[in-house]
Amino acid sequence: MDKRLDAICGDAIEVMKTLPPESVDLIVTDPPYNLNKDYGNTKDNLEFADYLEFSRNWLKEADRLLKSNGTIYIFMGVRYISYIYSILEQEFHYTFNSWITWFYTQGIGKTKGFSPRHDDILMFTKSKKDFIFNLDSIRVPQKFYRSINNMRGANPGNVWEFSHMHYCNKNRKAHPTQKPEALYERMILASSNKDSMVLDPFLGSGTMLRVCQQTDRNGIGIDLNPEYIEMAKKRLSEPFEGFDSIDERMKRIPNDLNNEEYRNTYIQNHINWFLSNHPDTIQDFLDEANEKYSCNENKIELEPLLFAMNA
Repeated sequence: MDKRLDAICGDAIEVMKTLPPESVDLIVTDPPYNLNKDYGNTKDNLEFADYLEFSRNWLKEADRLLKSNGTIYIFMGVRYISYIYSILEQEFHYTFNSWITWFYTQGIGKTKGFSPRHDDILMFTKSKKDFIFNLDSIRVPQKFYRSINNMRGANPGNVWEFSHMHYCNKNRKAHPTQKPEALYERMILASSNKDSMVLDPFLGSGTMLRVCQQTDRNGIGIDLNPEYIEMAKKRLSEPFEGFDSIDERMKRIPNDLNNEEYRNTYIQNHINWFLSNHPDTIQDFLDEANEKYSCNENKIELEPLLFAMNA
């Protein structure tokens, strides 16, 4: 069945008002931080009180649209994040789940003060207990092989390291705050199921829709700038070779995986579990496995492995 992937140009609040209530399973969004950034046809430079009122208004519509078992993730800067937290908890009575820190190694350089190297993401659920969280879909590989361990992987924790979308990245678009696809991949896989409806009221370059496209979700994205809407639509037509970023832990092969039979079985499972959305990284993973376990005589080759997996 074809998925619904809509990129709608318009004011976020006004467009959300046209959508039916309780029609969205998950909201993942990166709203403007009110830092006076230039978004082409608008700048986020509201007065402090006006920005909070703007936030209340779009969150009110988000609350109307979100199903009772839904989840919302919000990227937010340090100046306003505590206020957004309070609005969600005190005014909309949502349940706080996680404060996620996205750590990156490249960012804005400062000459007076410490250069920022992280962004923050709030995760709230509409229900205290009844919400989707697919842990198996977002696990990261274990460091060591132990038969008593859950080799399906570990919880990734709430500090996530993904490369910043640097301007030299071949997938970088002409948008000032483009986020890595792997960030959205983790949130969408964790808090929605196949065929779920995901909403991003501040679509930007279209990352949410691209991830929904590749993970069998439906998506609605809204943005005020028609150039960004066209940018998002164009991304959906581009060939897929893998998401533009990855948690480096996903490529590591466990230590102490010395039994060849166990190792070969694990490697096939690893690719299915951790690299299904990152086919462009599989060869690097196999190279590391061959180097770590000195598989010169019985070197693991990509093509026969993929054939065996698909047989």
